[in-house]
This record gives sequence, structure tokens and C-alpha cells, in this order.
Amino acid sequence: MVALVTQLTAPIAPADALRRIGFLLERTRAGSYRVEAFRKAAATIAALPKGELAARHTAGTVADLPGIGKATAGVITEALDGAVPTYLASLQESAGGPLVEGGEGLYAALAGDCHSHSNWSDGGSPIEEMVLSAVETGHDWLVLTDHSPQLRVANGLSVERLTKQIAIVDAITDSLGGVFSLLKGIEVDILDDGSLDQAPRMLDKLDLVVASVHSKLKMNRLPMTKRMVTAVSNPRVNVLGHCTGRLVTGSRGTRPQSDFDARAVFEACAEHETAVEINSRPERCDPPDELIRMAAEIGCLFSIDSDAHAPGQLDMKAYGCERAERLGLDPDRIITTWDVDRLSAWARGA
Repeated sequence: MVALVTQLTAPIAPADALRRIGFLLERTRAGSYRVEAFRKAAATIAALPKGELAARHTAGTVADLPGIGKATAGVITEALDGAVPTYLASLQESAGGPLVEGGEGLYAALAGDCHSHSNWSDGGSPIEEMVLSAVETGHDWLVLTDHSPQLRVANGLSVERLTKQIAIVDAITDSLGGVFSLLKGIEVDILDDGSLDQAPRMLDKLDLVVASVHSKLKMNRLPMTKRMVTAVSNPRVNVLGHCTGRLVTGSRGTRPQSDFDARAVFEACAEHETAVEINSRPERCDPPDELIRMAAEIGCLFSIDSDAHAPGQLDMKAYGCERAERLGLDPDRIITTWDVDRLSAWARGA
């Protein structure tokens, strides 16, 4: 996998320029409102009849299109004039470089991502856009893991909606002709008693399941430990997501990590071959270094994931790679370095 740092040069299709601006803004955690303007503009012009955009450019009426503002019209116009749009050039200079120093070797070894979201739950882009950006950033595979029903604030998927999404993912996979693999997954809530927030028959239809605690993060140590051990021991669970639930920075503020017996949880993960996620989102940075060291000593598998809620955030695995490489993790113990056949066989328990 190669980080998206190569600069686009002229000539650039206007939609590609708008998409790259959106990607670079997402990659550096810009506000969703700014990003949305460029992504909506790209979708608007992509839907135009052939020749209309060029005709509007000649007539000077690009800005009259619905959802096209001054900034996006400027990008479109400069691209049609055969230049690298000024705003894109500025972003490529300021935001196109490596996100972090270190971990480059491990990042290059990554093949995929086990934790990503689309606009079916609380992500910002359609599934197709997540797939296209994954291909552009050198992924071989991606697991789509939208939320489960209990997380209503994130528009979690009911049985009915998950059924529809599975059919769509299968159709997208068929259309890709084997050049890229989109896998069916879910980020399922771990309920208070350690059970999973989705019907077992639905989980059986998925390629991979990430299980995470999103509620009652201040639960007392003993019940929280039992809750997590029960979940990671479930044969349907493949990855334990952002295990401490902490927030260390960002617009949501900070949040302390949950209190649980990490050794007991990681020993259960090792016993049942449930991978411990290294969540690469800067606001999570979860688990902390000392828990990664403990999990490694116990013999756990790991999954370096982006937890991307927008296409540009797929690149955030660079942060997780820096930590994993610095802490001396064996790349072969990191399931996101595996090819899709090995990953799928492991996830099935083969």
C-alpha cells in the first residue's frame, strides 16, 4: 500500500480535482462542511449530460449549477483551462506529504483495512466512493463495517438495512472483477452482558466482524471485563475495536479509558484468535502503547485500522503503522498485512 502523496499534474479532469481536494481535506481532519462542498460539486458535474460542462465553461455559467459555489466553480474553471487549480496546488503542498514520520515500511506492507464506514451509518460518503479511494491508495481489500442497530446516533443498520447492504456489497464485488475485494462486515456493539447487537443469522452472512464497546464506558471494572471477555470469545467476532474507548484529542473533547482487566481480555483474544485493533484515528490512538506491548507479549494478533468515516481518512493507518513499528510488532501478526485469501480463511476459522 502506498500513501496518497503523489501530486496531480495538469491536465486534470474537474471531478478528479474536486475529489482530490475532498480527500486531502479529510486526510487532515478538516471540517465536514468544507469537505462536503467539494464532494457534492464533484457529484454534480459527474451527473451532467456529456458536453454540458464544457458549454457552461464557454458561457461562463458554471457557477449557476446547483451546489456549485465560488470556490468549487473556480476549481472547475481552472481545471478546464488546463491548469492545476490553485486551491488544489496549495493543498497538495501543505497536506499531501506524509501524515507522520516513521512506520513507512509497515504502511507499505499493508494490504487492507478491517474497519471503515459509509453513509449507510455515520460515514460521509457512499460505499462506491470509499471503494474508489481505497483502490487509489493502494488497498487490495477493504471491509465495510457500518454500525449496528443500538447505535442510533450513528444510524446503525437494522436487519433489513444490513440485508440490503450485503446485496449491494456483493454486486460491487462482482463488478470489480477480482482486481479489488470489498468484504462484508459490521462494527457491532458489545452489549452490557457481552452479547452482540445484531442477529446471529446476519453475522453469519458477513466476512468479518469488528466488535466494540460504545455505551456505558464507565461500567465498573469486573462487569466491563466480563463483558469484553464474553464478546471476544464469541466465534463470530474477529476484531476487538478501539478497546479502551478513550479520546485523547479532537472536536469531541477527551475521554478517559474504560476500566477493565486488560490482561484477561487480551488472553481471551489470544485464545480465540480475535485480533486487537490498533485504531489509527488520532483522536482515539487506542489502545495506548503499554496495552499494545501487553497484547504483544501475550501473543495477540493485531489489526491496524483507519476507522475511516470518509475516504481521505483511509490514509490515517499511517499513524497506527508508526506506533506498531516503533513498538516492534511482527508484521505477520498484523492481519491487515495479509492477502484477502489468508484473511478470509482466518476469519472463517479455517
